[in-house]
Formats: sequence, structure tokens, C-alpha cells
Amino acid sequence: MTGNNNMANGEEDDIPATSGSPDASLTQDDNFTVTSHAGLAYPWGDAAPAAGETIRIANGISWARIPMPGSLGHINSWLLDDADEDGEGVAVVDTGICLTMCSDAWKALYAGALADVRITRVFGTHLHPDHIGLAGWIAKKRGVKLWMTRGEMLTARAIIADSSDTAPEELLVQSRAAGWDDAAIEAQRTRGWNMFQRMIFPLPRGYMRIEDGDRIVMGAHQWRVVTGSGHSPEHACLWNEREGILVSGDQVLPRISSNVSVNITEPDADPLGEWLASIDKLLRVVPPDVITCPAHGEPFKGLHVRLTALRDEHRMRLYKVAEAVSERPMRAVETFPLLFSRPIGEHNLGLATGEALAHLKRLEVEGRVRKEDRDGVWWYHGVA
Repeated sequence: MTGNNNMANGEEDDIPATSGSPDASLTQDDNFTVTSHAGLAYPWGDAAPAAGETIRIANGISWARIPMPGSLGHINSWLLDDADEDGEGVAVVDTGICLTMCSDAWKALYAGALADVRITRVFGTHLHPDHIGLAGWIAKKRGVKLWMTRGEMLTARAIIADSSDTAPEELLVQSRAAGWDDAAIEAQRTRGWNMFQRMIFPLPRGYMRIEDGDRIVMGAHQWRVVTGSGHSPEHACLWNEREGILVSGDQVLPRISSNVSVNITEPDADPLGEWLASIDKLLRVVPPDVITCPAHGEPFKGLHVRLTALRDEHRMRLYKVAEAVSERPMRAVETFPLLFSRPIGEHNLGLATGEALAHLKRLEVEGRVRKEDRDGVWWYHGVA
């Protein structure tokens, strides 16, 4: 991804003023056709907000879509009705990457659906650049605060501060242990260690901390913070109990499973165990009939169906890997065909390795495999 000089300098074009109310662009279109897939219902079908437009989802929440490069192609930004001593406005949840195409989408919103609408605060569900890449930019230009959990904010700061022209030795050691060949490791070394930093506009030094169980009052609405982990350290979902809405970020996605990886920040962690525990928590805490508003894809109904499918999918992967290593020792790279239905190449080797290590670590914790270090390469054996 390329940098953005305008964004790096903190510049922003003047936002055109418009006369007229934004209500028209915030009104749900009754012509949307409900569709279903894999046990989920999509009340808005395949519809999505166009550039500069929003779709009203329910009382208290509207939907904007920010385009992004790559296979995902977009991130959903959720606009929550808000009010304070200065009047009414909207709180922004998740922002897109610090790239021109994303900032241009926000400028289109400011000139369109959000013309004459005040931004009151910015929420980051978690630390990944597609979620907080423009959070600092919006907070600075709109004069508002960034709201995040401590685990996400401090981890983001640590990663941003850890920048290098070459990959850290710890990463190369982990890649070799997972079974990478010399060519792949050398390519990793020369790619550097600053992609994360390049995709995030400078974050404000201060922030508003949110915690699991917090109830945040925004105008006439109250949103409860429900945290999860595994995909990231302390991911925040926002649940409006009265209206039956869950803003799920990446903790629950309708058609894909979020990446759950072991990384060098916590090389001995069990992120998949945390992920599975978070699924169980959401099943206990949040009712099944909410409208779930994810970071990617379309809003859907059928939260418990999706959570159960995510849990069962990972459990099946664990079973396949445990069965395979009981027949012969395997390295992490050899488990790829058991875990993924797509080819693994240079572009996704790192993500695949992190996820494979997460599954193998979970099996270790459960006592179903053991790890043997042979000259810096990890071989996994079944446990009788």
C-alpha cells in the first residue's frame, strides 16, 4: 500500500456546505429485499450504502461503507445517534485505513449524508488499521475524543513504536520454526517492519477508556460494551439492548472467519482458546434475535447461528489437525491443507502461519499434541 502525503501532513479539503436535511439519505428504503444464506437472514439483502450516502438500520444507528484495497474491499462504519451539551450528532465506529481512497470516502460523507451533522466522538472496536487508520484524523479534525479499550490502545501504540527497515529476528525465528524455507524467510526479512505504522494516522495521546460491561449513554440510547479476544487483545462490541442492535466489529462476521493468530508479541499465547471463550461469552450475554452490524459484509439476523457455526468450524479444524499429526509428525506449514480451503502463497503465508500456530497451540493446551524442537524447527506429534 502506498502512503498518502495529504494524510501524513494532516491536511483536509474544506467540506462543502449543503442546505437540506440529511434525513432523506438516512431513511431506510422499503424496497430492500430480505435474503438468507447459511441460516442467516439479511434484512437489507445485498444493498449497501453508496459513496456519500448512509442507510438507516434502526433507531440510533446508520450505516456507511468505506472502500478499501484488497480482498475485503470495504469496511463498514457505523454511525450512532448521539447528543451532548453542544447538541445532537453522531458517533463514528471504525474508520478505514489511512489511505486517500478512505479519506475521500469520508469527505464524500461530509458533503452528503453527514453535511450539517456533527461528529461527537470516534470509537475503535480494535487496533487493526482498517478500524483505526483514520481515527486520529477524524478526532483531530472534528475536535473529538477517541474511545477504545486499554488493551487495544496500548497494543496499537506498542506496535506503532516498533518500526524497522528489516523484520525482527524473533519473527524470522518463528517463521523458520513453522517450516518456512530460506527464500521465504529472506523475503520476509527484506519487507521490513513498518506496514502497520504506514496505515494509521497518528493517534491522539489521550483517549477515553472503555471496559467490558460499561453502559455508554448517547442521547436517547444506551450502548453496552461487550469485549472479546483472540482476533485482537480486547475487542469491543457495542450492544443496544433496547433496539436489539449489536455492532460486532470483527468479533462476528457473517461470511468469513476473522484471523486468529499467534504472533511474536505474545509467542506463547493461546488466541484460539480466547476466541472460543469469547464465542461462548457472546452466546451467553447477547440474545439471538439482535441485528448484528459487522465490520465487513452486510447486517444480518441469526447471531447465535453464526456464533455456533464459527465455533464448530474451528473445532472441526482442530479435529482434522489432531488426527493428522497422530499419524505422522508435522510442521505448521504442513497443516495448511487441513485448515484452509484456498491456496497459500507469498501474499498470505504470514497470516496462514499465525493461524496454523494458533490451532496447534490450542491442541497443545488441550493435551492433544506435543511440540518437539528439532534444530529450531517445530514438529508436532499426536498424544495417545
